[in-house]
Amino acid sequence: LECDLARNLVGQPLARQQVMKGVREFLENQNPVKPLVMSFHGSTGTGKTYVSAMLIRHLFQGGLQSPYVHHFSPIVHFPHAEQIEQYKESLKRWIQGNLTNCGRSAFLFDEMDKMHPGLIDVIIPFLGPSWVVYGSNYRKAIFIFISNAGGEQINKMTLDLWRARKDREEISLQDLEPAISKAVFENPQSGFWKSGIIHEHLIDFVVPFLPLKRHHVKQCVISELVQQGLEVRPGVVQEVADSIPYFPEEEKIFSSTGCKTLASRISFFF
Repeated sequence: LECDLARNLVGQPLARQQVMKGVREFLENQNPVKPLVMSFHGSTGTGKTYVSAMLIRHLFQGGLQSPYVHHFSPIVHFPHAEQIEQYKESLKRWIQGNLTNCGRSAFLFDEMDKMHPGLIDVIIPFLGPSWVVYGSNYRKAIFIFISNAGGEQINKMTLDLWRARKDREEISLQDLEPAISKAVFENPQSGFWKSGIIHEHLIDFVVPFLPLKRHHVKQCVISELVQQGLEVRPGVVQEVADSIPYFPEEEKIFSSTGCKTLASRISFFF
């Protein structure tokens, strides 16, 4: 996992470090006091889903297809606000049932910023340090929350630090974590709005994903060309990288969409 992250995750030193620290500490402990709970934050295309898939691939045979890996999307699984009580009941039952079946299960919650506020708090009993919940030991489970919430704050702070001539390698979690927590907890549109998960400090690792610069985008283009079995031509790499929007308006430092749309753009330049 460490090699894979180092080789394939571009421009995210902080995320790489946090993920490895969290996973290593958790797996080396035969008797963890609570499940591993990580929350990935950052704007579109910065690698949140990519890292969660990589993590699952290394930890579970069959990766995301493993029967012990459960993936939730608010748009697919919890679309209607008026059915929230029903969703709460079924989510609690689903997690309980699967953890009873296998304590070393993983649960991925995608697009937490689109989750109905209040819904996610139903899983609080499964995240804490309790010895036994509903008659089973759930402390070997892994929960990953993925969210665009906090992305604006991360982008703004990264830009401010860039303007202050600070290298992205120098950005620390302490620089970003308070702003992310505030953005997530106090936003009524966020699935974590006034959530007990934040309030009770049940998240072990907040993992910020920084906005990507042009040279990171080029690295993504090269990986994508290799993956598609296409020749890596510097001209094509440059053209694809230039075809996406960058911010802020005047300096155009960071990609507005990360590496998200690159795969589909490549065909325009071949």
